[in-house]
Amino acid sequence: MSTPDHTGVDTDRGKTVRTAAMAVGAVFLLVGVLGFIPGITTDYDTLTFAGHNSEAKLVGIFQVSILHNIVHLLFGVIGLALARRTDSAISYLIGGGVVYLVLWLYGLVTHDTSTANFVPVNTADDWLHFVLGLGMIGLGVLGRNAARSSRTTAGPSYG
Repeated sequence: MSTPDHTGVDTDRGKTVRTAAMAVGAVFLLVGVLGFIPGITTDYDTLTFAGHNSEAKLVGIFQVSILHNIVHLLFGVIGLALARRTDSAISYLIGGGVVYLVLWLYGLVTHDTSTANFVPVNTADDWLHFVLGLGMIGLGVLGRNAARSSRTTAGPSYG
């Protein structure tokens, strides 16, 4: 809930974490769509549903498959839905960050040409997952702390 303080400034610090979750969700949604566009996705004719045999690469760098693109789309839709409330936005960012750190570890222990690499991921994906995981967790923690401080510093509610 947004409440102006005595200076008229909006003190809804939860708005920042909701906006961050919405932005992250929108980016995932965009990446999922772009993964299906030839030209933006190179070697599009090799795009497979799943598995390491897909040689399609988003912007020529990140290995993708139909399953990989669907995961991005779902992650985006979930992010947009959970961005509506502060507590769910925080959960999305922190929980999603943990998921991406697990994907980073999965990519590190799975050889690029292994049958276990069904998502598929390559080295560029691995390090992007690492940065995304840390970034999402950081946004979630900062947002949680800001939302907490706005609740503890807010005056009494008479409504």
